[in-house]
Amino acid sequence: MTHSCCTGVKIDVPEGGRRIVLAGNPNTGKSVFFNHFTGIYVDVSNYPGTTLDISWGRYGSDVIIDTPGVYGISSFNDEERIARDIILSADLVLNVVSAVHLERDLFLTQQIIDTGVPVIVALNMIDDARRMGIEVDVERLSQLLGVPVIPTVAVKRKGFERLKAELYTARPGHVTPGVEEELNPLINRVGKRGEALLILEGDPVIAARYNLEPGTRQEEIYRRRRERVNAIYQQVVRETSRGASMAVTLGRLMIKPLTGIPILLLTLWAMYKAIGIFIAGTVVGFTEETIMQGMYEPAVRHFVEQFIPQSSIPGTILIGEFGLLTMTVTYLLGLLMPLVVGFYFFLSLFEDSGYLPRIATLVDRLLNSIGLNGRGVIPIILGFGCVTMATITTRLLSSERERKIAIFLLGLTIPCSAQLGVIAGMLATLGPHYLALYALVIFSVLVMAGTLLATLLPGKSADLFIDLPPLRLPRIDNVLKKTFTKSFHFLREAAPLFALGALLISTFQVTGILEFLQNLLAPLTVGWLNLPREAATAFIMGIVRRDFGAAGLTELALSPLQTIVALITITLFVPCIASVLVIFKERTKKEALLIWGSSWIAAFLVGGLVAQLARLFSPGSGKTQVLPVILFFIAFTLIVVVTCNLLRRTRTTSSITEQGYKNR
Repeated sequence: MTHSCCTGVKIDVPEGGRRIVLAGNPNTGKSVFFNHFTGIYVDVSNYPGTTLDISWGRYGSDVIIDTPGVYGISSFNDEERIARDIILSADLVLNVVSAVHLERDLFLTQQIIDTGVPVIVALNMIDDARRMGIEVDVERLSQLLGVPVIPTVAVKRKGFERLKAELYTARPGHVTPGVEEELNPLINRVGKRGEALLILEGDPVIAARYNLEPGTRQEEIYRRRRERVNAIYQQVVRETSRGASMAVTLGRLMIKPLTGIPILLLTLWAMYKAIGIFIAGTVVGFTEETIMQGMYEPAVRHFVEQFIPQSSIPGTILIGEFGLLTMTVTYLLGLLMPLVVGFYFFLSLFEDSGYLPRIATLVDRLLNSIGLNGRGVIPIILGFGCVTMATITTRLLSSERERKIAIFLLGLTIPCSAQLGVIAGMLATLGPHYLALYALVIFSVLVMAGTLLATLLPGKSADLFIDLPPLRLPRIDNVLKKTFTKSFHFLREAAPLFALGALLISTFQVTGILEFLQNLLAPLTVGWLNLPREAATAFIMGIVRRDFGAAGLTELALSPLQTIVALITITLFVPCIASVLVIFKERTKKEALLIWGSSWIAAFLVGGLVAQLARLFSPGSGKTQVLPVILFFIAFTLIVVVTCNLLRRTRTTSSITEQGYKNR
């Protein structure tokens, strides 16, 4: 007979034959199982879209159907929709899980068990787990899940004969506590347990098949399921140093707060020393002052002045104070490029060594407090390279709420690599107490903004699901290739915008608009921020590119306090043109305008607050008192965080009480 899946795939199933469905997370080795059982070769490329072609083959009188690798079954994307429909039509499911990533993979296992389909679990990569010092109690895992669990090593075909012998012992497992009671009334209406579960979880496609409204219990069911999986994992997995390599031991230390935070701080300190001290000082001193200002600019001016006087309008635009051929090229190649290359070199080291996802795991709990999970650290870290590209990568976050929070925080508080390089270079000359003031103020703004957004926007942070690749020594050829590619991309993107900014500023200068804007902003720059009137030029330049604006501050004679105020303001200032365009593309016009306007307000409000507090705490002393300003921001941040947490608890308590009344 021919069976048609809900995906539209026609599958010939012999009379009395069973549909055996292979299911699992991405990269668990499902294709090896499929090839072994059916003898059909399957493309195992990791490129997106290759697993969307559903593969199936005969196994005796039965049919085995492969599904795309997914983390859950719902209508979240095409892969999940296809896997969902095939699993719901299965007679039994062979669920392949990775012993290395058991805590992640068991969520899908439990969701399939909750549908009521008979399940047998292949616990794959058991040899890799042992090498990583992970021991799994297979018998206990089988008892807790309520289904057979067979340990395997797919690449060596170990455990396959036992799996074949016990394949048809698959059975329904133990359902997530609390789900059964909610399911029964809906099963009576729908008739199918699996579809009733997905309707309860809010799947709109399945609900529409029965002309029902999608349920609203997804968050609660997912929470219970995650708690059950965590409890199972704690009972069946034991980490041991026996057989574990040095890299495995170090990788574990990196994700434990007690050891991971000092390792992260040490890494960031080394990064600051390399970029903020050596590159920003020694390297930039040579490239900017010796090469560009000492050799390149005089040569260009001498050549251009043979044809155009520097005092003329074209001369001012080409080789003047903000000249296209002088300042633009010097800033871009002499000042920014060494800093950008240095930052991307470190970022590539983190990526290639496997340290980046470990940072995400380490900061997961911290980011939960600002409405994100650990995965949110990836766009944040990428934002230190380029906020524009980081804004695009927020698509990897699992909810609209998290994407809104991440994009707002990127636009407000994260300086890009070029801007960060200039900032690091300017901070390096001020001393540790000013560095602490800058870092704490920016961090406080990030925490307060994130906490307020997490409180005001409905919902909660999703659980973190992320692969931890093996920790390894980075390959220098990979690191250099990534560094070159990203640096070239920056140069290609930044050069036209820098040229546009220089042309804009030069035009403003020769037409008198620049002086008008400086006078217009004087109440803010001079009266509120206590900065020179010319600082307005840097802010205007920052609209084109924030690093362009930061670089403009290097030309001003600023006191240490003025430098800190200017750097805080330019860091919190509006995103550059490229970032703004991407924000308008990723979000609605209303949200994008809100982000843009909020950045203006926050930048001048916080910068001015630092300036005024410093003046208040240092009356006539001649020496700026930094510590009181730091203590003020710490106290104010704590007040905001505590208040928001109280509001969340009150809201949660009210919701539970309201739900209790509904259930009566």
